[in-house]
Amino acid sequence: MPFIPRSSYYDKHYRQSEALLRARRPYLIKNAVTGLAIFSFAIGVYSFTIKAVSQDEFEDVTIPDSSRQPDNIAATASLPK
Repeated sequence: MPFIPRSSYYDKHYRQSEALLRARRPYLIKNAVTGLAIFSFAIGVYSFTIKAVSQDEFEDVTIPDSSRQPDNIAATASLPK
């Protein structure tokens, strides 16, 4: 069984000790605000991208007639095997 070295910040069940909670307390709000800002930025970029792409109309693209076959396919289909 591999031995996991014990840190002084965790108890024998590897739960956070009071010392670790005290050490992390000053950074809790800053980290939460930073995480919220990064998450908001990512959602904003995603929303902007979806909105920008959905506005494209493709009206200037010509769609070829599907009933007409290209000439090279008709020529190769009539070749003897």
